[in-house]
Amino acid sequence: MARLFLPVIVLLMVALSEGVPHKPKKIKCKDKNFPLCYKKDLYCPDACLRDCEVDCATCQPICVPPLAPVKVKCQDRKYRRTCDKEMYCPASCPKTCVADCFTCQPVCPPTGYTPPPVSPRRPPPPVVTPTPPTPPTITPSPSPPVVTPSPPTPPAVTPSPPPVVTPSPPTGTPSPPPDSSEAAGGRRVRCRNRLYMSCYYVEHRCPAACPDSCEVDCVTCSPVCNCNRPGAVCQDPRFIGADGITFYFHGKKNKDFCIVSDTNLHINAHFIGRRNENMGRDFTWVQSLGILFDNHQIFIGAQKTATWDNAIDRLELSYDGLPVYLAEGEGAKWQPTTAPGVTITRSRDTNAVVIEVEGNFQIKATVVPITEKDSKIHKYGITDEDCFAHLDLGFKFYSMSGEVNGVLGQTYASSYVSRVKMGEDMPVLGGRKEFASSDLFSTDCAVARFNGTQLSSSNDFQYANLKCASGLDGRGVVCKR
Repeated sequence: MARLFLPVIVLLMVALSEGVPHKPKKIKCKDKNFPLCYKKDLYCPDACLRDCEVDCATCQPICVPPLAPVKVKCQDRKYRRTCDKEMYCPASCPKTCVADCFTCQPVCPPTGYTPPPVSPRRPPPPVVTPTPPTPPTITPSPSPPVVTPSPPTPPAVTPSPPPVVTPSPPTGTPSPPPDSSEAAGGRRVRCRNRLYMSCYYVEHRCPAACPDSCEVDCVTCSPVCNCNRPGAVCQDPRFIGADGITFYFHGKKNKDFCIVSDTNLHINAHFIGRRNENMGRDFTWVQSLGILFDNHQIFIGAQKTATWDNAIDRLELSYDGLPVYLAEGEGAKWQPTTAPGVTITRSRDTNAVVIEVEGNFQIKATVVPITEKDSKIHKYGITDEDCFAHLDLGFKFYSMSGEVNGVLGQTYASSYVSRVKMGEDMPVLGGRKEFASSDLFSTDCAVARFNGTQLSSSNDFQYANLKCASGLDGRGVVCKR
């Protein structure tokens, strides 16, 4: 009898052990060539709780043997020219990745992320569906019976229906009013892309690293510092290429350098700076941009200022050599009558704009100073005479060719191989001579690709931190040569 019960007991123990969920196995990278990942505690993903190993290069756990990856594709029509390809999920999330259309790379979503429930190819339905109920809401036609007792006063009755029809609140519900409040602990930001309905209009706070300058990455549904995204140019020119690799290009103060050059887009940057005798180079920052496309020019620059006050606008803007006047206040917009696809919009009340040319590019620019704290940390030697106001920039490109070049532009080229020395604390990109331009609106750098029409140099203007010979200077004043 005991012999009969023994197999049954063994089977029961096996069944119970299989029913108990395993805890994820803890693993570590054991390759000292990857110091950032070496001996860091990692855990196997849900797909293989006990069977994984560490990829030290990416510092991610991967299943062993690896699972067959899933194909994903960018669903945002805005990027169909620059990201129209199928991509395989990385080994760290072979079944759950999503396509980041901006970088055109598959990315692992954060814990708790759920993909958009609605097909991104048809964004209108979620917006349009709430509107049909509005006619039924007008059904409060019972109001006429209530009003019927006052037929002797028809003039008083006729105005009453209009107030009943005014229940336009239902039409406003699909798009809640923007929240521009900036509470302590970080500015509040939201995802405003309806293609990602699970994240749309979810409120986040900017992280401590950038409490006033972040935006929501709708793909991962998390706040990201503007200066940490691909296409960013900030600080002592710190570039983040299309491949996500960070590098520095110091250039030289009071000189112009080509940062993007393509067949129908050319962008030069004017550098300002201070000499550091101990380092043998200049501390430099991007003070202004000269943008050429089709047969048009756009100038944006930061005005020279001694004491910084964020309530005072220090932006300088010009379109085809003529000044652009933007009303102060977030959302203020300017469009030229000759090119309706061009828009310049304030993203804050002062000192921040978004320049967009439909189908070509988008540039987010913010005027920022060198603070006393930054000067002490980096030993810039900033004085009370000049706080070296400069531009923090974020670039997006909608129709790049495979031959694009420039300090930043080359990272978007189809054959680009990074020249940055990896592993250094501050990887510096050389090539000052090949990217040098003779003027802010010149296309004579060695890597120029621009085929558009360049306006006459008589329309060029001096930089925003110089004074006009007439004695006039300040916001909106353009100096002729």
